[in-house]
Amino acid sequence: MYYSDEVIEEVRSKNDIVDVISGYVKLQKKGRDYFGLCPFHNEKSPSFSVSRVKQMYYCFGCGAGGNVFTFLMEYENYSFSEALKFLADRAGVTLPRQEYSQEAKERADTKAILLEINKAAAQYYYVQLKNGRGEQALSYLKNRELSDDMIRAFGLGYSNKYGDDLYQYLRSKGYSSDMISKAGLIGVDEQKGAYDKFWNRVMFPIMDVNSRVIGFGGRVMGEGKPKYLNSPETMIFDKSRNLYGLHRARSSKRHYFLLCEGYMDVISLHQAGFTNAVASLGTALTPGHASLIKRYVKEVYLTYDSDEAGTKAALRAMPILKEVGITAKVIRMDPYKDPDEFIKNLGQDAFEERIQKARNGFMFSLEVLERNYDLNSPEGKTDFMREAARRLTEFDEEVERTNYIEAVAATYRVRYEDLRKLVSRVAVQTGQGRPAERPKTTSARKKEKEDGIQKSQKVLLTWMIEDEAVFRQIEQYIAPADFSEGLYRTVAELLYEQYASEDVNPAKIMNHFTDEEEHREVASLFHTKIRELSTEREQEKALKETVIRVKNHSIDEAARRLEPTDMKGFQQLMDAKRELKDLQKLHISVN
Repeated sequence: MYYSDEVIEEVRSKNDIVDVISGYVKLQKKGRDYFGLCPFHNEKSPSFSVSRVKQMYYCFGCGAGGNVFTFLMEYENYSFSEALKFLADRAGVTLPRQEYSQEAKERADTKAILLEINKAAAQYYYVQLKNGRGEQALSYLKNRELSDDMIRAFGLGYSNKYGDDLYQYLRSKGYSSDMISKAGLIGVDEQKGAYDKFWNRVMFPIMDVNSRVIGFGGRVMGEGKPKYLNSPETMIFDKSRNLYGLHRARSSKRHYFLLCEGYMDVISLHQAGFTNAVASLGTALTPGHASLIKRYVKEVYLTYDSDEAGTKAALRAMPILKEVGITAKVIRMDPYKDPDEFIKNLGQDAFEERIQKARNGFMFSLEVLERNYDLNSPEGKTDFMREAARRLTEFDEEVERTNYIEAVAATYRVRYEDLRKLVSRVAVQTGQGRPAERPKTTSARKKEKEDGIQKSQKVLLTWMIEDEAVFRQIEQYIAPADFSEGLYRTVAELLYEQYASEDVNPAKIMNHFTDEEEHREVASLFHTKIRELSTEREQEKALKETVIRVKNHSIDEAARRLEPTDMKGFQQLMDAKRELKDLQKLHISVN
């Protein structure tokens, strides 16, 4: 749904960001801004700032930032439209009526009905667990030492032995057979007609991040097959892009997730106080899972079963997590099979100790590799070290590779220099040699230069938004066109327009962007740390150098793009260079 800029701004302006965020984070006023502990990463000292003047927030620790829409998108996992609707309701703003195409309307209506059906099914299963029919299932959960609070919190239930019990209930609520089938709750047989997919099972409702039931997992009572059965994929349920327990784990204060294999492991860990536990939904970890996890944490502790299958699953998961930038560690469950058994036998404190002693993912993979070699024989250890060296070549960054070479050398008692040479030799033999020792290439220097210019542009934008007097002094020398094309230039153009209309409002600038990552980047443009300078003269000198650097880069870029026959462009370039000389003499005041 498209909403006009006027509507978006009306909703934003009627929701003061300090008031909204105070409902989630304890804030204290320091100077003109408010500070608290960042809700998006684990920290002990407040680095999360909220500005009533800018109507923006920014964390100097993890870089999270944006306006009031961004906050809800990140914290509540809302889409932009969902955040807009939430804040409109909060402020009493009536949004324009949505106009759907017929196809979009039918799809939205179907999704809403499927969510209703799943919610009704979950309530029905919960009631069945608590009455006489669910005695066996309730006894099973009690024997697994689950408390009533946990059973209620995760909405556990029971599906009756009767073949169409749920189907008849949902039909009595007015839902059509077609919709119940689309929810994945029934099958249809030509002779028997409709029948429940789940029967005689303990039921585990699967919820999305907003606590809406999107599917189910069922554990059979007795010897039936399969032991565990999950809902089929539907319009609202994609098992490769959802995680069991995420609706609770996302609000945990721990900075990492405990990734489990089973539903019971997740519930047992939550009951023991580890509310950051999640599990994939009856499938191996996928890139979709990894991308979802990265929205909340940058570190994962794998708590997979200690058997061979669990070990293989952990080894498969680690490169998938690494690919999206998540650090993986492995918690050893031995002598027990899984977290559920471990917690029951050794308790919470022992599990906390295992977390502290978790193995680095790469070192764990080498421990598993050891099983294939006789490290007590020279030949066996040599072959093992060759394979370890091959794996070490897979680290792209030289610093990271060096650190791991040191760790492996110390662990397996070989000389660091010998292992480093072996890694280099193996890299050449396998075609993976990297110019780690060579001088930086032209492209590398160019990238470094670009990064430096971007930092200068960020500093300049921050200074310009912080101090109108600074803006007025440099606007005749620096124009939006002097900023890099794309997001930087767009933000500069909007800022200059606001100064021209005497309505400077950085939060309003963010209304032009709906993507969460764009919000984060735009927020960083207005919150770049300006290095501490002790005197006014030092500040003025630093600002002047930044202005000159940005202008000089702009001139260089214009010269690079200039056609040899473009005499008008050449004249403009000469004028710009003369202005640059004037800038060398300029005095800029910061007060």
